[in-house]
Amino acid sequence: MQTLAKRLEDRIPLTVRVDLRSLNVRERVQEALTENVSIHGVRVVSSRPWKPNERLNLHSLPGDLRARARVIYCEPLGVNSFAIGLQLLAAAGNWN
Repeated sequence: MQTLAKRLEDRIPLTVRVDLRSLNVRERVQEALTENVSIHGVRVVSSRPWKPNERLNLHSLPGDLRARARVIYCEPLGVNSFAIGLQLLAAAGNWN
């Protein structure tokens, strides 16, 4: 018997420009766009891949949301386009 995984919290469609910053200060800031958000996670589309379990800082633009996040998954969408699922570990502020 097959069971379907269901999210525990609803995702809200929301497109916001964000900066993704690796904890490695030598790496460049990566701009991305959110697709949907929840209280504990966000899905973004980025032009570069991120590794699962990689930690990063997320800053919303506009808005003042600042969060430490962990990469849950990274799926290719096309040439230089990746869907990234992020778990928000600690967050403060608002999306807009």
